[in-house]
Amino acid sequence: MEEKKKGSNVVTAVWEMAEPLVTALGLTLWDVRYVKEGANRYLRIIIDKEGGVNINDCVAVNDAVDAPLDELDPIPDSYSLQVCSAGIERELVRDFHFERYIGAKIILKLRVGFEGKKIHRCVLTGYNAGEITVTFADGAEHTFEKNAYSSVKLDDFDENF
Repeated sequence: MEEKKKGSNVVTAVWEMAEPLVTALGLTLWDVRYVKEGANRYLRIIIDKEGGVNINDCVAVNDAVDAPLDELDPIPDSYSLQVCSAGIERELVRDFHFERYIGAKIILKLRVGFEGKKIHRCVLTGYNAGEITVTFADGAEHTFEKNAYSSVKLDDFDENF
């Protein structure tokens, strides 16, 4: 439990430091994640911009946050900094992600099956404090509480669902 709280504090501190720097570069701070994978720890700063992120954007953010991150020193352990794009099929996690993509096709992964499936391709039609409303291909609409889904990603591929 302590690890999760510590990670949350790191994310908040880094977000507050990085957001104005990322915005000044004409980019959007999409997310900050502090994760442990195997024996390694990673601080991921995920960025976005209209038209897509390129390697120069990632380098610019890395350079902009390097010194302030060293000064802030929010992580006592050794870690690797990664600056990356939100990419296609980006995961919707924060309130502004959901609000921005109302009307978009999504891939909804549920914790427990609904109508015989755990993964649904549908349209995000509403969002309210973690609760999402979706419309399925047959026109049926359903609302799911935050604890009912494990992930929501944009469905960026041009397929009928």
